[in-house]
Amino acid sequence: MPDRAAPTLLLDLDGTLVDSAPDLAACLNRLLASRGFAPLAPTAVVAMIGDGVGMLLQRGFAARDAVPDAQALADFMADYAAHLADATRPYPGAAAALARLRGAGWRLGVCTNKPEALARGVLAATGLLPAIAAIGGGDSFPVRKPDPGHLRATLARAGGDPARAVMAGDHRNDILAARGAGLPSVFAAWGYGTPEMAAGADAIAAGFADLPGLVMRLLP
Repeated sequence: MPDRAAPTLLLDLDGTLVDSAPDLAACLNRLLASRGFAPLAPTAVVAMIGDGVGMLLQRGFAARDAVPDAQALADFMADYAAHLADATRPYPGAAAALARLRGAGWRLGVCTNKPEALARGVLAATGLLPAIAAIGGGDSFPVRKPDPGHLRATLARAGGDPARAVMAGDHRNDILAARGAGLPSVFAAWGYGTPEMAAGADAIAAGFADLPGLVMRLLP
């Protein structure tokens, strides 16, 4: 039986645990090129990440005054599954921070709007999967962030206690979902979100090295 008194940290994936923007941008641009559209600048794609693959495609095509065709999502998913970690890497200090938290008795979960199988593949390819107790993807449950039910369901999958949990992420969806679930939150300032997205967070981490100390202070 899991120790429900142990604290749990739920983490977003893209822009929090890993920098996946290079691969997401490359796949999106290959999709656009296959439809005859010019590529987008990687910095433009970064601003489109955070609400799931469907919204990424909607925003990418909208930037070219178009809408995704019926086959676009399937084509993107197949291409991305083959290129999950060509250039995706954990953020500096991520592995060390996770190891420190686990050593202090914390359990770790990933709550992401990326489909679960793709999230698992990214975590495996980047070497982070062994540290993760549970993954709640964008297709794992009937709801997803910013719905607080996504956090609650991921936390339950990890065997955690809502009274002993923190959420960390780089997007407004992470902060809103945490607030709705009654969890304290840490905004990952190194990620893809803008400073305005930190509104409502209980703490702001400038880098991964800051994260363990901040979450430990939030759950003394």
